[in-house]
Amino acid sequence: MKRPKLDDVVSEGLYIAAAATRLALKNRILVEILAQGEGFDAERFVPDARETLLTLAAEADEDAERTERERRLARRRHSESDGTHDYRARDVRNLRRRRKQSENVATQLRARAEDQAELQALVEAAREAAWDDVARNIDSTLRIEAARPDLEPDYQQMRQARMQSLMLVDLARLAAHRRRLDDAASD
Repeated sequence: MKRPKLDDVVSEGLYIAAAATRLALKNRILVEILAQGEGFDAERFVPDARETLLTLAAEADEDAERTERERRLARRRHSESDGTHDYRARDVRNLRRRRKQSENVATQLRARAEDQAELQALVEAAREAAWDDVARNIDSTLRIEAARPDLEPDYQQMRQARMQSLMLVDLARLAAHRRRLDDAASD
């Protein structure tokens, strides 16, 4: 099996870090805009993007340090391994490679944390993702609340399925909930 190139592994690590940053920013945007009623200002989220990238860089540094400690210990071990993370002398080269990968990811994340265009791109991608979530939720809510039998061609067929679900699932759940409440009240 051919080993992936160092640059490819680092690129993958950066891709994962960017996805994690977008997710963290998206959640922050949703909380501030929807829950707190704030207006959207991309510049307000740039420090959050920077902080997230720097946190991920610190994690990559910690991984590099841990891998280096494991490499030093592994150099002196020549017996059979007891498990996946029980490294031996034959693992030293791979551990050195993993340390370099983590160091490169940390270095590039720090560079991205100082790149204003990169930070703004992350905020914009997070804003789009947040908007997509909001739009999907609005669409779903409107489809449920605004459903009208005269506009649904398969209303009768789906009605039967909904009624069956109501009887088999919802009413059973309601009865069980009621029993728990009665039991709690009698205790």
